[in-house]
Amino acid sequence: MGKETKIKCVVWDLDNTLWHGILAENDTLVLRENVVRVIKILDERGILQSIASRNTHERAMEKVRAFGLEEYFLYPQIHWNSKVTSIEQIAQSLNIGINTFAFVDDQPFERDEVKFSLPEVLCIDALEVDQIPAMSVMNPRFLTSDSRQRRIMYQSDIVRNQVEADFAGPKETFLSTLNMVITIAPAGPEDLQRAEELTVRTNQLNATGYTYSYEELDAFCHSDQHRLLIASLDDKYGTYGKIGLVLLETAAATWTIKLLLMSCRVMSRGVGSILITYIRQEAKKNQVRLLAEFVPTDRNRMMYITYKFAHFREIETDEPGDVTLLENDLSTIPPFPDYIQVNFIGVNSRI
Repeated sequence: MGKETKIKCVVWDLDNTLWHGILAENDTLVLRENVVRVIKILDERGILQSIASRNTHERAMEKVRAFGLEEYFLYPQIHWNSKVTSIEQIAQSLNIGINTFAFVDDQPFERDEVKFSLPEVLCIDALEVDQIPAMSVMNPRFLTSDSRQRRIMYQSDIVRNQVEADFAGPKETFLSTLNMVITIAPAGPEDLQRAEELTVRTNQLNATGYTYSYEELDAFCHSDQHRLLIASLDDKYGTYGKIGLVLLETAAATWTIKLLLMSCRVMSRGVGSILITYIRQEAKKNQVRLLAEFVPTDRNRMMYITYKFAHFREIETDEPGDVTLLENDLSTIPPFPDYIQVNFIGVNSRI
């Protein structure tokens, strides 16, 4: 697989970009040619979209609504601050890396300012809107059911996050109100496209940073020495989709977690700990030694902390940036938390 970073979010300017004309000057506003087609194509590909515009928020959103486009834009930033600040805020709200952003604006000054402050962001002239769907960075290798629902799942997250922010009690009490159900199952042929997408898209919560192609993942599914598990999560607000992936190397006496990752959207739901608890339970049943590989990156320290909280200890560390080998003695394995129901489909004591 290539190392090209795919775009996860396109941020649009409004005046003379999304539409022709300037709102503050009371121009008659007309949508840019083909812009609706481009927005819908990106949405179908699972590419999120937002707005960074110097305007009055309510007035601008009124026009966006009038054009029937409000639903496509997450966390729109419409104010008089810099576009750099807006993009940074959108990235923080979506919890995805700045290097996966593209910014569309008609003004060279605005694009240059973003390029200077956020060089990882792909800046696109509004005159090139028609070319966006053909850009390789805008074309994921696969279109999965999860990618087609990505915007809707993020919109459900916005509702959840607002409810959580307004909740006055302890975090676990809030989590218990969500009626969460996590399902762990062996990855099947229908899961492999999403599994590849997870390895490519997930940087922050990937314990090794490894990425695998569809073909490599398919080979693991047919290997007697490996087990590939995929996890999905649902709650009363809807589905999070398939959000976790585990690759186990299952030798006769030792199991090694080669890959443990999860979507950033479930960072606060305890999914990593639940997956680790399940693996520890199964390793103990099968009386095998349990190891885990960890490769530090500039973004995945949370996964190291997850392992440490699960009582993994370092037994071997190569040079900085290389693989750190961890071991769990399986002596104290906690039960699954009360706030979530854990289902297993097609898994048994041998995983």
